[in-house]
This record gives sequence, structure tokens and C-alpha cells, in this order.
Amino acid sequence: MDKVRLIDLHTHSTASDGSLSPEELVRHAREKGLSAIAITDHDTIDGVGQALKEGQRIGMEVIPGIEISVDFDPEMHMLGYFFDSSYMNLENTLERLRKNREERNPKMIKKLNDLGFDISMDEVVEQAGGRIVARPHIAKAMVKKGYVESVSEAFDKYISVGKPAYVKREMLSPEEGIEEITKAGGVPVLAHPIYLNMDFESIDKLLEYLAYKGLKGIEACYVDNSEEETRNLIRLAEKHKLFITGGSDFHGSFKPNIEIGVGYGNLCVPYELLERMKTHAVVHHLV
Repeated sequence: MDKVRLIDLHTHSTASDGSLSPEELVRHAREKGLSAIAITDHDTIDGVGQALKEGQRIGMEVIPGIEISVDFDPEMHMLGYFFDSSYMNLENTLERLRKNREERNPKMIKKLNDLGFDISMDEVVEQAGGRIVARPHIAKAMVKKGYVESVSEAFDKYISVGKPAYVKREMLSPEEGIEEITKAGGVPVLAHPIYLNMDFESIDKLLEYLAYKGLKGIEACYVDNSEEETRNLIRLAEKHKLFITGGSDFHGSFKPNIEIGVGYGNLCVPYELLERMKTHAVVHHLV
């Protein structure tokens, strides 16, 4: 019997908030025996070129991707998958999103200062190492100063949604996120629906609406899903004729319990899911 080829369609590099460089990420996936990965950094494609080049060098299939935050309550994330160089068409949109993020960071640091934490923007930028500054870098600065013991503690107590130092930033609407990914030649997929904190019936209605607006897939196989949630999401994907995708949401040492490809040991995403998307891309001239 042939061995199942496994993939991971949700990973992050140092281009956003992962701990491995794009090249290291690709090599790590290869070492773990994966057949393909998608690099899906937050609101940036800066690491894609490096990942593709490394994938070519070592014979590892790399899918250009992105994870865009869109305005919803709670925050919704939209994944985009590309099967050629069309991902570069997102640059103008991403530049707008970067500016919005840059405007938020000082406001969050000001809130932390008001709470009594002596943290500067320079210290946070240092943690980002010249890359896009995001909340994990604020969290790392808090760890370095000894205010919290871990990045997760910083999020849980201070900088996640609803916490005292959180600042909401301007984002695209879900409809705009779908439209921008589609216009750029990509396949839009709803990331980790379980984080929307909606019951089965509400997700059903949401998917019906988003599919009408152009959504093509749903991340039904996700590291934090229960088995029942995965079954239900697969059922909804089939009902609304959406692609099923899956991923670990790998961030390297920033989420140390989650391993690429397998998550907590509970994840198994077969290559055939990627093949279905590729077939769609060919039929609709996205490649």
C-alpha cells in the first residue's frame, strides 16, 4: 500500500510571526517528510520568494500563500493560495494593510506604558529583526524585560482581543479579502473557523454567504479542532461545494507544542486536497 503523502497548508516564517526563516521553514518541512507546504505569513508575501527558491533547491514543493486578517467579530482570517507568480499582484493591498498595522503598534505600546510596563518601540522593533512588527514582537519584548514568562502569557493577559493593551486596526471586510485574493489570481479560503466562536448553524449560514461572495475553501482540518468539529466542517465544505484545506498554523518556537504537518500529533492533511485546488486553478486559468 502506498504511503499517504502529507502536506501543511498553514505555516508562518520570520517574514511575519514565525521563528524560522522562509528557507529554514522549507528545510524543516522536508526533514519532517512532508510533500508540500504553503507559506502563509500574516499580511505579507515577503518570505514567499525565498521559500520558493529554497524549495526548488532541495526539491520541496512550496505553495505561495498569505493569511489576511479581515474585519469581523471576532477577527476573521482569510487564507489565499497561489499557483504561479500572481501573488505579487497583492502588493498594493498589502502595503495599505502594513500601514494600518504600523499605526496600531505605537498605540498598543502606549497602552502598555500606561499600565506600567517600560517598553519602547525601539525594543519591539529589535525583536522583529527588521521585519514587519507584529504583536508577537511586542510579546517578546515583554518577555525580555521580565514582565511575563512567555509570549502566550503576554497575549492571554494583555495584547489579545479584549485585553487591556489591545488596539483594533483597520482591516478589509471579509468580502474585500475574498475579492482581493481572487483578483490577484488566488484561491480564497476561510482559516480556522472554530476561532469565530459560532455554532454549527451560524457557520453554515456564514459559509453560504461567503461562498456566494466568492469563497472557494475552508480550513476544515486544523490543529485546534476536535474530531467532531473537523467532521462537521468537512460536511459543511461538501454542502457548500468548498475546497477542504488543512494546516498546523506552525510558528516554530513561538508555538512550541505545534509541529509542522502534525500539529499536536492530531493532524493529517493528505496531498490530494492540494491536487483538487490545483485542478481548479488550471480549469479557471489561475496558473
